Amino acid sequence: MSLLARLTLLYTSILAAILVAFGMAVYGLVNVILVNQIDETLRQTFTNVLEEIRINARMDNTGELDLSTLPPLDPTTDVFAQMWSRDGRLLASNIPQLLSPLDPVGLQSPLPVYRDSRQEEVHLRVLTVPLKLGERQIGTLQLASSLGIVDAAQITLLNVLLIGSLISVSIAALAGWVSTRRALAPLEAVTETALQITRADDLSRRISYSGPADDEVGQLIHAFNQTLSRLENLFNTQRRFLADVGHELRTPLTVIKGNVDLIRRIGFADQESLDGIESEVDRLTRLVGDLLLLAQAESGKLPLDQRLVELDTLLLEALQQMKVLAGDRLHLKLGEIDQVLVAGDPDRLKQVLVNLVGNAIRFTPPGGDILLSLSKSDNQAKLTISDTGPGIPAEDLPHIFERFYRGEKSRTRSQDGKGFGLGLSIAYWIIQNHQGRIDVASRQGKGTTFCIWLPLAQVK
Repeated sequence: MSLLARLTLLYTSILAAILVAFGMAVYGLVNVILVNQIDETLRQTFTNVLEEIRINARMDNTGELDLSTLPPLDPTTDVFAQMWSRDGRLLASNIPQLLSPLDPVGLQSPLPVYRDSRQEEVHLRVLTVPLKLGERQIGTLQLASSLGIVDAAQITLLNVLLIGSLISVSIAALAGWVSTRRALAPLEAVTETALQITRADDLSRRISYSGPADDEVGQLIHAFNQTLSRLENLFNTQRRFLADVGHELRTPLTVIKGNVDLIRRIGFADQESLDGIESEVDRLTRLVGDLLLLAQAESGKLPLDQRLVELDTLLLEALQQMKVLAGDRLHLKLGEIDQVLVAGDPDRLKQVLVNLVGNAIRFTPPGGDILLSLSKSDNQAKLTISDTGPGIPAEDLPHIFERFYRGEKSRTRSQDGKGFGLGLSIAYWIIQNHQGRIDVASRQGKGTTFCIWLPLAQVK
């Protein structure tokens, strides 16, 4: 059964149950009100008859009730009456054609009782009252009124309730079907779009929705479209990633294969060929290591050793290490430096510093300057690395932290051949998982500044 049919059936069943409960309550209430009105008429008639009996009754020697006629009854009340002796003889009645008791069962009751009874298909409401003289019963009075009007009213009311309920349920079922179908129509569009994506392998498709954006269906479609966008970006990233990995692997493998072929041709392994092979193997080892590191980081399997880190000491260590790489070609300077304590993994933080300073050294022309500084700002540590290199084009800035991304002007590797476009991705992940961020500002021909923000450690 479809969701549309199930929801329509559910709404219709709930309405039918409410109507049945309401109808039963109305039917029972009307029945009680009408019967109570008849009971009140019988009770009032009995009160009037009892006064007449007290006036006209005579007792004979046997103690029997001697009353040959009933007092006159109000003709507008439509009440039947019978007077029965103690031994079951009919003493008086205003319906001479009926010689049997109006209510044979009630006639045996020692207490006043209201009961329903039938006489020749006539439905009666009977009040039976024992007549007593002191503590001794001397007879029984039965008063009855027809329930024909009550029965007719009940049948009419029942028909009205049944017909009204059927009409209401039918209208509700139709309205529920139409409204539910209209509400679920966007879900059919979602299904159709998903099937089209599956058949055509096209993640660029999106679902249009003309209804309110903040209702449940609108939120679902918005979330679905966002999911499609993310999937499209992931697939595009994956394709680009595979292409870039293939490109990065092809170059060192080509060099290795060329050197191997050369060694085979000349018949011995010369030192230059061996050095070339070793260099490219080292490049492949670094590439595979960086890829494994990123894969572990993105899967959450790369733990960070959280401890208190003196960031100023870490910066000085990185500075001393990178001065060897810069040599006399560049001016590696230390600017303002504060004593800063942060919580984090010292090895990973040092890896970020070495990577950023190494990039600055690699792309800064000879005679250029690289400036490192460390300060505090609003409960955060601010570490900046500035260079006087060629800068990064504005169109490349939003993408520099993506894996394997290199701007058009820097597609060619630097002379040392160490750049894969993975270092900034790793640095970005490390800083982000230290609850920090990396900002970058650059002007072509003026240089680039990387700024790392880390929360200060809370020392107790």
